[in-house]
Amino acid sequence: MKQTLEIRWHGRGGQGAKTAALLLADVAFMTGKNVQGFPEYGPERMGAPITAFNRISPEPIRVHSNIYDPDYVVVVDETLLESVPVTAGLSEEGAIIINTPRSAAQIADKLSGYNGKVITIDARGISEKTLGRNFPNTPMLAAVVAVTGVMEKEDFFKQMKDSFAHKFAKKPQVIDGNMKALEMAYMVAEKAI
Repeated sequence: MKQTLEIRWHGRGGQGAKTAALLLADVAFMTGKNVQGFPEYGPERMGAPITAFNRISPEPIRVHSNIYDPDYVVVVDETLLESVPVTAGLSEEGAIIINTPRSAAQIADKLSGYNGKVITIDARGISEKTLGRNFPNTPMLAAVVAVTGVMEKEDFFKQMKDSFAHKFAKKPQVIDGNMKALEMAYMVAEKAI
């Protein structure tokens, strides 16, 4: 049985996909798991397609490469469905999680015949409602945890609150907004599973 959970993130520079992947690794590590969280470096510029990866396991991780056959794929920018083969190698036992206000049926034709689970979440709408700006990485992070079940919900929220409290110590309103974004996205993703 496969112990290691592998996640591939697709986004655009400046949307926080790399940050979300690294934060997921940090939070999973704090819950006692072995982790990897890393980006694939290329032409790093605002708006350019980027890829980031996570491996999370109860056992030591001995593989050190990009992820070509992920269990889950996260698409932070739905426009990438037109130009990047986001479903390449994706296990039909896992899922693809896409930031879009549209339903899975409405975007099915853009998924190259992928027959696994498709979860859509309006991360932009959630972040604009809770943070006042488009920061899709926070809601997408919560959706990933909800869909994958990689850690207990309570552990996730506790670790995230601690992380935000450290990062935004002088901006408590940012902590509250991010926590609301996490909670809302987690609830939406949980219902979609």
